[in-house]
Amino acid sequence: MPSYRTLKSYGERREYSAIAELLKRGFDVYKTLVDDRQIDCIIRLEKEKNLKYLDIQIKARSKNTVPGNAGRFAAMEIPNPRKNYYFIFYSEHLDKYWILPSLELVKIASRNKSGKNVGKYHICFTLYRKKQDIIRCNPKYAKFEDAFHLLK
Repeated sequence: MPSYRTLKSYGERREYSAIAELLKRGFDVYKTLVDDRQIDCIIRLEKEKNLKYLDIQIKARSKNTVPGNAGRFAAMEIPNPRKNYYFIFYSEHLDKYWILPSLELVKIASRNKSGKNVGKYHICFTLYRKKQDIIRCNPKYAKFEDAFHLLK
């Protein structure tokens, strides 16, 4: 099992990769110094004279994850879902992003009703066929695949 340091550094590298993807697509991105409010970066949007900021949380799954969990994101806290709060999910197995507004995420994700993660959310963007060893995107989330346009 990878050490906490390895997992933490993977998460940080993926955050910077997602931020690089946002920059490549023309977004004005600001990295937060402290991630104690589940905000990894902020996007500044300016249209004509209107200014808007989006809070972004980035989540990633590495290739070291078992294939059945390639797109599974669990035990997520989603404090204060709101119009300007978005999640960017990434699966290294598929090299795929999913972008979801927090208000939409809390509607479609499942919520733990018991156990140590009671009240936290989980969602799986992938399907896995064990016999064929095939991982694919779950079609019910297709509208969120690489949906960077939702951030505009």
